Amino acid sequence: MKAISLIGNSKSGKTTLALELCSYFRSLDLRVGYAKHSSHGFDLRDTDTQRLSEQAQAVAGVSPDQSMVLWSGQRYLLDLVPLLQSDVLIIEGGRELKVLPRILLPKAEDHEDRQLDQDLALASWKRQIDAQLPVMDHIQELGEYVLARGFLLPGLNCGACGRESCAHLAGEIVSGTASIDDCRALQGSMSIRINGQPLGLNPFAAGIVSGSIRGMLEQLKGYAPGTIDISLET
Repeated sequence: MKAISLIGNSKSGKTTLALELCSYFRSLDLRVGYAKHSSHGFDLRDTDTQRLSEQAQAVAGVSPDQSMVLWSGQRYLLDLVPLLQSDVLIIEGGRELKVLPRILLPKAEDHEDRQLDQDLALASWKRQIDAQLPVMDHIQELGEYVLARGFLLPGLNCGACGRESCAHLAGEIVSGTASIDDCRALQGSMSIRINGQPLGLNPFAAGIVSGSIRGMLEQLKGYAPGTIDISLET
């Protein structure tokens, strides 16, 4: 999955840019997922959905045109990614996420832009925030850049890559001194995909799962060492 986050202060144009990127990627026949971080919740005032969500831990809605799930409380975004079934993930906000690169959206003559964290930044949109950070102002150029350099780490902080955390590896990937292939949780001898998206497994967990599966399969007639393919629908 290619992934990018759009970081900017209030009314910096994050949603507008997200819409333009979604339209561009859709024109390439790519599946696009969108996630929004909000510090003040979501506006469900005076709706049945709000009243139900106050009483139920989870609310699901299904109609001929769309489906939705609303959970009470905050969930870790990476746990929801498999549900999005996307080739490209666009995240609006999420400054605390340190597992993917970001595009900064500075505002004209806004001193608050100095507080934008430039770590993990690939570029800024339309306005310059730092002399060393590329400035982009065409949606096709930005879209191609996201497809070339976007990524999403599993956020396990397992240390198998030799770094202190996923944030450290993400920083090296953005700077060009490492690549997504350095993430051992995504590149081990065992891989699991949920709805097409890789599930991050640290070496310890991968060893337990793979050892358990092999141990059970060895008891079955016809088992032989080699590559094991298992397809499971839940």
